[in-house]
Amino acid sequence: MASTLASATRRVLGSRRRGTRDTTRPSDNPADAALVDDLIEAVGADRVRADTAARYLASRDASIYRDGNAGPVCYPGSTSDVVACIKVASRHGRAVSPRGAGTGLAGGAAPLGQPVVLSMTRMDKLLELDLDNGVAWVQPGMVNLDLTRALAPYGVHYAPDPSSQAACTIGGNVANNSGGPHCLAYGVTSAHVLAVEVVLSDASVVTLGDLTAEPVGYDLRGAFVGSEGMCGIATAVAVRLTPNPSAVQTMLLSFGDVSDAAATVSAIIAAGIVPAAIEMLDQRCVVAVEDFAQAGYPRDAAAVLLVEVDGATGGVAIASEKVAAIAWSHQAMNVHTAADEAERARLWKGRKSAFGAVANVMPDYYLHDTVVPRTRLVEVLERIYEIVERYDLMVLNVFHAGDGNLHPILAYDSRVPGTEERVHAAGREIIEMSLDMGGALSGEHGIGVEKRDHMARMFSEVDLEQQNRLRASFDPYCRMNPGKVMPSAHSCSDIAALRASDASGVWG
Repeated sequence: MASTLASATRRVLGSRRRGTRDTTRPSDNPADAALVDDLIEAVGADRVRADTAARYLASRDASIYRDGNAGPVCYPGSTSDVVACIKVASRHGRAVSPRGAGTGLAGGAAPLGQPVVLSMTRMDKLLELDLDNGVAWVQPGMVNLDLTRALAPYGVHYAPDPSSQAACTIGGNVANNSGGPHCLAYGVTSAHVLAVEVVLSDASVVTLGDLTAEPVGYDLRGAFVGSEGMCGIATAVAVRLTPNPSAVQTMLLSFGDVSDAAATVSAIIAAGIVPAAIEMLDQRCVVAVEDFAQAGYPRDAAAVLLVEVDGATGGVAIASEKVAAIAWSHQAMNVHTAADEAERARLWKGRKSAFGAVANVMPDYYLHDTVVPRTRLVEVLERIYEIVERYDLMVLNVFHAGDGNLHPILAYDSRVPGTEERVHAAGREIIEMSLDMGGALSGEHGIGVEKRDHMARMFSEVDLEQQNRLRASFDPYCRMNPGKVMPSAHSCSDIAALRASDASGVWG
């Protein structure tokens, strides 16, 4: 299947163009010159950059992690290009780090130790659409929203919809097992990926998973999804297509007290109702969103819930009535149902603009995505407010309330001396508090670099060693995105450090 799919990919994309122009000056590392020459020979000059600007841009993602250090950056256009780049990197003793749109919020796409960075954004095609079986093969650089738009004429969609949907890529979603507002009813990325074509660290091409209802053997597809680039590089993804529901109702519930809103979330689920989405925003976030997107949120509400119910028309009507009754019984100020598709889109635009809206409040922000038991949301929110007040910071809360996936946004100005230290300290306390509440480190953003050192607080030494063994079964050479997820005693971070300090660039 892998070789057939790779051939199909090459046919769709056509033969790669090989440019003859000179690349701009590579980094000061003398080994980079030979590495760049070999990469150009392998995939063409139009697919390789080693100038300062390209390397700088490839050294960061959307997190506040600033210590990434990229080597040459390649832009493969096919599976064979990825294979060629990995072979060259291996000969030069360099690691490889894949990169999508760079929207990650945990430092997972920030390369360590000057690896060859493979930017997958040019592999952005819909390769195959099989409506009869509800499957589409897509390249990893395809933007999530572009896939949704491509599927719209056929009455189906790809269910995972992260807030960065307009920019994030399917490959990045696979790397982090991303979720989004609708994961409450539909599940996260892993539930919608049937198979993945992967290039491993030895440059072999394999297909993990298959399109049958009950694949035989170990679920290697499941192990790969969420592995943050440490197990290989996805070059094609078979995604499950979900039929569009016959009816949808989107409701905006307003509350005068954050605790009432949080209690309503638990009460909705306890009543046996599983909406497609339950999102929560506190007042500061509501005001920021309104200033930014004019979504129609009530500025005077202490908190709002955005609840969406979908399915058969009759069932949606009944569920919506129950949700409204529960909200009123929990002292809701107002219960409003979107009148048409335009208003639905406007309400969702507000929710998905929340991170961007912070720019109108403060120039910088930092957030985690810990998960806590839904029944403890009230207690958790009170603790977050207490922590932030103690560190003299500002927080805007917006999160997937239905599954307890928090997104406390710590808004701040990094130009003010000492602020970043307070932000990091508050962030650590929020993580520790979430774990103490019986929660988990990440719901969808991944571990990356930022939460790597907290892994030992959530997992035992035995757990971590078994995770490392699993990673090593995919990449025994420690070449794939080293230094991520696993704390140093169980990771390749020491190897990344050696590569970074080795001026010859030939350490292997």
